[in-house]
Amino acid sequence: MIAAIMTEIELQKDYLNGLPLQSIYFGGGTPSVLETAEIQQLLNQIYKFHQVLPDAEITLETNPDDLTETKLQQLSETSINRLSIGVQSFFDADLKYMNRAHDASEAINCIKTAQKYGFHNLTIDLIYGTPTMNNEQWNANLQTIFDLNVSHVSCYCLTVEPKTALEHFVKTGKSEPVDENQAAEQFEILVQKMTENGFDHYEISNFAKPDFYAVHNSNYWKGKNYLGVGPSAHSFNGETRQWNIPHNQQYINSLVQNELNFELENLSENNKFNEYIMTGFRTKWGVDLSKIETFGEEIQQHFIEKCQPFFENKTMIQTENHFILTSKGRFLSDGIISELFLV
Repeated sequence: MIAAIMTEIELQKDYLNGLPLQSIYFGGGTPSVLETAEIQQLLNQIYKFHQVLPDAEITLETNPDDLTETKLQQLSETSINRLSIGVQSFFDADLKYMNRAHDASEAINCIKTAQKYGFHNLTIDLIYGTPTMNNEQWNANLQTIFDLNVSHVSCYCLTVEPKTALEHFVKTGKSEPVDENQAAEQFEILVQKMTENGFDHYEISNFAKPDFYAVHNSNYWKGKNYLGVGPSAHSFNGETRQWNIPHNQQYINSLVQNELNFELENLSENNKFNEYIMTGFRTKWGVDLSKIETFGEEIQQHFIEKCQPFFENKTMIQTENHFILTSKGRFLSDGIISELFLV
């Protein structure tokens, strides 16, 4: 797999037309199971075939149980300068409910040890809305983040996805269903507490202290071009989107032959509009009306008309030339965005 990914990095060297890399993100699963030497191999290959800015943000996704002190010491000697840690909760009952391999003490220890080895640009994932967590515990989870001096937090509401073990447990009565009212309350607590503690709510699920916004994710939300390598990875160049075959062995077999195996979609104007709406309304910057104008008068009129009900129910506001979702609107964002789509 490592050899195949390295081959793809070389074959895709011209995809971004020489644009320098502002960020590198090891994600899409748990790349921290790789040996540090393997991660370094991939980094070397990226630097060989792509121009990387000196201050590029280089993130590794990881779980707390992977971050031993030895692993953190090794990672500190690479160019990785940011860790995304899937904590989910600092309560063992929540972690057991979510079938996580780590416990609360491991989560706290790995954050402190990461900071000890110089990783001060950390982002932590938390999940709210679980049946095992009341509002008091959710407040305690957030306070732990503040006490640990973490600079970036991604918070997601628990969703029961189809064909998962959790869906089966809920249907068979082994697990409690998600309480939407409690989830809404916890989202409001989240926004309030983050604001009180100096975090900017710059994207629906993301909060950061000033100067710690995620470069990689922000560029995605702003519609900038990106290259993805590996099975299932997506790439975007402004005009087309492509995604690699999701099957590991077939992916490897193709790269052994120096061939790329992917599907390609040419984006129509409607596609581009929908993508801009979907990503723009997720952020604190919202949707720029001057950008909407570039899609033509008919689409602009559609957009303005469709937005009116959301101004009336106070889920959307206009600031100068930008349409932005309110705090209430952000919690309902999926429904609002889908109403604005061109079908």
